[in-house]
Amino acid sequence: MTFRTRRLLLSGAIGVLAAAVGIPLAVASESTAGANAAGNPPVAVEDYNYPGADGILAGQGIKLKKGDGRILLAECDTAPGQIKVYTVKDDAVGRKPNYCFRATAKSGYLTLELPRVFALETEDHPISADLTANGDTTTVDVPKDGFESVGEGTVGGARSVLVEIRVTG
Repeated sequence: MTFRTRRLLLSGAIGVLAAAVGIPLAVASESTAGANAAGNPPVAVEDYNYPGADGILAGQGIKLKKGDGRILLAECDTAPGQIKVYTVKDDAVGRKPNYCFRATAKSGYLTLELPRVFALETEDHPISADLTANGDTTTVDVPKDGFESVGEGTVGGARSVLVEIRVTG
């Protein structure tokens, strides 16, 4: 029995069973599969936008943009492995004094906009962070179980915006 014949028999049996039970089926034709193989994009495309970002901005005062899903906004508590970001609290825009993130892997990234950041702290993972101030971008490395003052948290430091966090190990 050829592969095509087995496939037709199997799909026919599934169709009969589904009809008997009352389950509707959707079937992709070979022409649809061929169209996707011909260079057309798939139906669902991952854009890496942070899910629920608009609600988080409105409720927590932090703009989360894109990431690979390995760094997630979390509640600041005693849970191990948190990455803590310290900011200047601003009730007018809903900005809290600190934000915590949970890394789910040994590598990952998250782009965001968080103004007035003055320190970064990490427990289980070393991180690298990009901050912008006065049109310049600075990269800061924080070792595992480390703490680094940044931006206005340093002597003579400018107000800085945290724009990316990367877990590096």
